[in-house]
Amino acid sequence: ALAPQVSGLAEQLEERLFQLYGLHNEQIQERLQELAEVMERVGEAEAELRQVCHTVEAAYRDLCL
Repeated sequence: ALAPQVSGLAEQLEERLFQLYGLHNEQIQERLQELAEVMERVGEAEAELRQVCHTVEAAYRDLCL
């Protein structure tokens, strides 16, 4: 009587939890991919800034010599 109902509800709950876990996992993967792309752009920007700094330093050296 009650046992089959409880068993059925438990199965439904388990199924729903798996669905939510899968969705959540997918969202986390997407966020990690976005973060990786942002970090790559930050790295490129840092490299460009370093290059600008070197160019400015070289220009100052040339002006001072």
